[in-house]
Amino acid sequence: MTMKYAIVLPDGAADDPVKALNGATPLEVAHIPHMDEIARTGRCGRVVTVPPGFLPGSDVATMSLFGYNPEELYEGRAPLEAVAKGIKSDADELIFRCNFVTLVDGCMEDFTAGHIAQPEVERLIADLNDALSDLGCRFHAGVSYRNLMVGIPPDVGELRCTPPHDIPGLMVTDYLPAGAGAGWVREIMARASALLDAHEVNLVRRDIGENPATDIWLWGQGRYREFPRLTEQYGLRGAAIAAVDLIRGIAMLAGLDLIEVEGATGYLDTNYAGKGEAAVKALDEYDLVVIHVEAPDEAGHLGDVQEKIKAIEAVDAMVVGPILEKLRTFDEWRILVAPDHPTPVETKIHSSVPPPFCMAGTGVHSVHSRVFNEKATAESDFFVDPGYELLEFFVKS
Repeated sequence: MTMKYAIVLPDGAADDPVKALNGATPLEVAHIPHMDEIARTGRCGRVVTVPPGFLPGSDVATMSLFGYNPEELYEGRAPLEAVAKGIKSDADELIFRCNFVTLVDGCMEDFTAGHIAQPEVERLIADLNDALSDLGCRFHAGVSYRNLMVGIPPDVGELRCTPPHDIPGLMVTDYLPAGAGAGWVREIMARASALLDAHEVNLVRRDIGENPATDIWLWGQGRYREFPRLTEQYGLRGAAIAAVDLIRGIAMLAGLDLIEVEGATGYLDTNYAGKGEAAVKALDEYDLVVIHVEAPDEAGHLGDVQEKIKAIEAVDAMVVGPILEKLRTFDEWRILVAPDHPTPVETKIHSSVPPPFCMAGTGVHSVHSRVFNEKATAESDFFVDPGYELLEFFVKS
């Protein structure tokens, strides 16, 4: 009988003590009986998902949770997203993440441009391609504000670009692209800004009180590379359920099939129940199912503690709960719940603090009876460093 594995990734669910919660974290306050049961009946601990020297992004952190060593394989965030979109690039081309953002008087007001709608994105991307093709770049629409650009800089060298979600509310002057090739990147951003300023899409958005896409922000650059397939490494047939291209790209490189869920948005309004139902169904066909939910991270970036608590509770009730119930119908099974990194609501940016995890199932013996939160897992002696070893422990131990 083949073991059934489920991995739930509640993006950014971990946090720091929050003043508004009297020093508790959203995980401590949230009603999460299923995650608590996994921690109580199995094992919990902390995992170093962001190695020293790396920015605490979902790219590096999720690679670690998928069993990949970022120090060996990481090339940048954008190439991972390009895989999900089927975007091809030549060996001398760089792939950039291209956010639509809202700048106000030089300040990063909104790194999502009001979670701009997809039809508006398609129009803006088409017009950017028409207007900026002479600069040797081409744009590709992603999902909402998350888009991509491919091009050949005249000189790449040590090009340094800052993620826009790391500078909310800050003046962008000190965070513009720097290093070799930065002039080319800045020129693209400046010309895009001029086009977007008077674009009809933005005129309408201003009229109805929505944040306009005043600028593009280029970052996360890198070149495509292959990954070893974890499905071959462990002899498993796997699938992934995710709304954001970053996770979908990593999953594809890992050899997992993608399962589409209607209404999965990568935002607070995502279809939690649909993801849970799809995972339950997939477990009949696949040995391994990975479910990613972006909503806790988005709430953290918004600084909205109540929305983060609601998102965590929704993951527990509509994703973890049904999966746990389904797994118990099999003779052998295991489940792992692992946020990729903290996204503290008070700072609104990612943290490299090792996040908590919990696992349970066949052969996973309880060492200490605990609930699932940062404080409880910090008391455990189960500390995984380097983080990419967690997957092997989960699958093979």
